[in-house]
Amino acid sequence: MFALREIFGHLKTMRHYLIFSVVIMLAGFVVGATNSSFDSFIQGQIAGLRQMAESIEANNNSTLWFIVFIFFNNAIKAILVMYLGSLLGIVPFIFLTINGMMIGYLVSKASEQGGGVLYTLIVKGLLPHGILEIPAIIIACAYGFRFGKIMLQGLGALFVRKIGWGKELEQFVIRTLPVMVLIVCMLLVAAVIESTITVWLLGK
Repeated sequence: MFALREIFGHLKTMRHYLIFSVVIMLAGFVVGATNSSFDSFIQGQIAGLRQMAESIEANNNSTLWFIVFIFFNNAIKAILVMYLGSLLGIVPFIFLTINGMMIGYLVSKASEQGGGVLYTLIVKGLLPHGILEIPAIIIACAYGFRFGKIMLQGLGALFVRKIGWGKELEQFVIRTLPVMVLIVCMLLVAAVIESTITVWLLGK
């Protein structure tokens, strides 16, 4: 069950949910990049992260603390999104939208300051860890959406007395376990990269 071949094989069966997750995040990206009415909300989100980063930076072994904070922050959210997706997919939808909006907002503001700033943000600030972190988030949300659909089908099964829904739910939950391990590993590597390589690149 934990073999990579089986995990990626199951991910192939989730392609429609993965595509849907990408679309939602891209929609959030567009909204964040083009709609100034969300400016104060996104600024508040960024300010909260900046304040946390400054408090961590003041400690000894700040790099290690950055790794721990970023990893647990992302991993806990990703796992919650997977399983709280059972609430009809509402949580992963909101999570993807907000993350897309924040990235879109940052890219938009960087582009206003010129190509050099935009290049620094994307190539040095986002890509090194984003190539693992963003796919991990998308995978977690895809499973959250699938969980939501299964629960919705379960509500329907109560009315039509459909047999077999419980078995489908059990099999799906079992399949989420190795995927959760994969996501956690991806986010751990991403946290290490973000706290070391990304910081080094931005400081050059």
